[in-house]
Amino acid sequence: MSTQPSGKDTIYIDIDDEITAIIDKVRGSHEKIVALVLPKRATVFQSIVNMKLLKRTADEAKKHLVLITSEAGLLPLAGSVGIYVAKSLQSRPEVPQVHMGAHGQDDDDEEAVSLADDEPLDAAKPVSEHLRRSPASAAMPMDADEDGGIELDNTVDPVASTPDKKFKPKKGGKKFSIPDFNKFRMWAVIGGIAVVVFVFMWYMAFVAMPRASISVKTDSSAVQTNLDLSLSPTAREVDAEKALVPSVEQKFQKTFTQQVEATGQKDNGTKATGTASMTAGPCGATPPNDVPAGTGLSANGLTYITQSNTSFMPKLGGGKCTWVASAATAVAAQNNGDKYNTASTALVVAGRPDISASTTGISGGTSQIVKIVSQADIDSAKQKIATQENDALKQELQSGLTSKSLYPLEDTFKAGEPEISTSVKVGDEASNVTVTQKITYTMLGVKQADLKKVIDKAAKDKIDEHKQQIIDYGLDEATFKLQNESNGVTLVTMEATAIAGSDLNVAEIKSKVAGKKTNDARTIISDYPGVTEVKVDYSPFWVSSIPKKTTKITVTVEKPVVQKNAN
Repeated sequence: MSTQPSGKDTIYIDIDDEITAIIDKVRGSHEKIVALVLPKRATVFQSIVNMKLLKRTADEAKKHLVLITSEAGLLPLAGSVGIYVAKSLQSRPEVPQVHMGAHGQDDDDEEAVSLADDEPLDAAKPVSEHLRRSPASAAMPMDADEDGGIELDNTVDPVASTPDKKFKPKKGGKKFSIPDFNKFRMWAVIGGIAVVVFVFMWYMAFVAMPRASISVKTDSSAVQTNLDLSLSPTAREVDAEKALVPSVEQKFQKTFTQQVEATGQKDNGTKATGTASMTAGPCGATPPNDVPAGTGLSANGLTYITQSNTSFMPKLGGGKCTWVASAATAVAAQNNGDKYNTASTALVVAGRPDISASTTGISGGTSQIVKIVSQADIDSAKQKIATQENDALKQELQSGLTSKSLYPLEDTFKAGEPEISTSVKVGDEASNVTVTQKITYTMLGVKQADLKKVIDKAAKDKIDEHKQQIIDYGLDEATFKLQNESNGVTLVTMEATAIAGSDLNVAEIKSKVAGKKTNDARTIISDYPGVTEVKVDYSPFWVSSIPKKTTKITVTVEKPVVQKNAN
């Protein structure tokens, strides 16, 4: 496109341009007059529909449109919709006159409609002259299509007719409307979604959801075994006759810590001191024994300790003789504290009911109470550690044995002697104490193959080996109880219920019945030895045959009901 200095546009059309691209160019022009220079054999303009679309676009954009072409085949189409045509940019623009003979008009009326009818353009001037002038305020005629659609008929647009000649459309002419593409696209999208939903629902209903459950009853029997197993860590191979099974000990050390608050108390004050006087009653033939140092003197629940030996001598007074201490005895409070400060009081001499003692006053005791760790605090922490759950420890040991392809015997779980250490010693001053305890836990594991040999030996006399064999040793539900341990050999009682009968290959059964109807599946499975009954169930309810995928088939071989002894 080239823009003229006057502000009018000349647009050159390529032979490959579509009508939509041409319309976009017209709409994109900012000028009032647009001249479209057409190439030879411009097929896009040989359609009346495209001409009407181009005319409507120009009218809506309030632009004057002039087609620059010399092709005679385009003139009737341009004239029928009222588009101006000029042979060159230097020729006069005019609306070509449509031949009206088909509508009863005389040939004398076939004269060109001049641009003089359109106020902004002068038909007497060539297109180039119009492109050089720029009437900014020129009003653009708008010939809007009232019916909102483009009709393909042979009627002439009123714009293309002169004011004094009115054209009436031919009666009975057919009108063709361009379909609404947006509505077509909406219905296409809805139809596509409906197809996708239908395919998905069909897939879910007939491929993903169908399941088949097959229950098979056989003439199998249950064999209950109660055995005393000897688990030996030194045995190299199993002895089924003696029920001796090699065992492996799994160890796991766990460190526990528990902190408790110190509850003990200690008085770091000073001890009260004083003196006491003692008497031993009337004089006799021999003096009383001395009261040794370290003897306790008590009063009101408080005890004082003598600091030296006390001897006695006779004393006369008032005509009587009395044994009295030769000197006052120094005493000190048994413990620190101001509660030992006391006035004159009588004292009881420990172990000497024959001696009377008293004091005139004991003083100097002070109190300073602090917290200390007591043995009760240590014992409390140990108790809390002992109450911790052992389930996680058992699981750890079981996982260790399972990783070695061993069968863990949970009842052999045992905790070793703990190693205990404390952050603070008993009697030390502290606000709390942390107790650390290391314990080694153990559990025994054995090979499943060894257990099966022992069970096979015990069940041998209870089944008909010609018709039956052990198809399930019952180890998944077996129970083990620890009895005792002696010389490194652990005695364990095992209870297991083995199943003897025909060995059915479940994978083979699934592959054979896949895709079969119920009766066919029953016939196939019933041909296996020992099968007495076959039951087939489907889900959901609309499924009528076994799925072709074996992963959607469940085959269950029912086990016989076991009646255990009360003992």
